[in-house]
Amino acid sequence: MEVITVTADADVFTCNAYLVLGDRTVLVDAGTMTGVEDVVAEHTDHLDAVVLTHQHSDHVGELDAVVDRFEPDVYAYADHPLRTHELEDGDDVVMGDESFEVVYTPGHADDHVSLVSGRSLFSGDVVVYNDGAYDDGSFGRTDMPGQSRERLISSLQTLLDRLPETVESMYAGHGDVFETERGGDTVRDVVERALGRAEERKPKYPEE
Repeated sequence: MEVITVTADADVFTCNAYLVLGDRTVLVDAGTMTGVEDVVAEHTDHLDAVVLTHQHSDHVGELDAVVDRFEPDVYAYADHPLRTHELEDGDDVVMGDESFEVVYTPGHADDHVSLVSGRSLFSGDVVVYNDGAYDDGSFGRTDMPGQSRERLISSLQTLLDRLPETVESMYAGHGDVFETERGGDTVRDVVERALGRAEERKPKYPEE
């Protein structure tokens, strides 16, 4: 399975939008980068589906443009005018060459889901490897209306419970892709570190 960050050259605030190539070509989140559909088209002339981890504006801003260009199925937990398939906790979704379990992970957003296979984790914003707060395991912010630190903590615990030991790659909504290296941190280590920091109940950012 090949994963390409199609928003890598963005000069605006956006999430990481990931193009997953393989038997089933899928875009995870759409981002806010104008022209993201053109970048997708550089790698494929067909897009089977878009899967949304959640519907914050930085994740869905260019969804209309992607759908207009490729007419893919759209998978989302919460209702959306372009949604064609509702995601529920425990569902299986094929992306690339792997089958991913949908894990409902609210806290950063009420409709947040993570996607877990035997080798890969698409974590959205519930957990990232590096951001402006921490550089080796961070959690999604919970200081905005509708967000909840307690629900996010519970979601990270759930994610750990359902995360296979074999997962080696984490594709988060922001920051760098994390790859397990021999003798180094694992994806589980990163999630556990993020959970521990979230459980301290301290503001993620000093201005919170």
